[in-house]
Amino acid sequence: MTVVERAADGKYRVLANVPTQLGAKTMALDPKTHNIYLATAQFKEQSGKKAAPVPNTFTILVVGK
Repeated sequence: MTVVERAADGKYRVLANVPTQLGAKTMALDPKTHNIYLATAQFKEQSGKKAAPVPNTFTILVVGK
């Protein structure tokens, strides 16, 4: 996940490239705490098919300072 900041002059800069769990998708940003919440699960390989989530492995990751 790439974290980007918009500076006072309107320009953007990369603050960090944060490694996350495979399949994690951004779900929400808390504007008060600046925590980012990502949803993911564990995945299993399936030959010739898209990887499938393993049942009961849903996880919320919280990324913050």
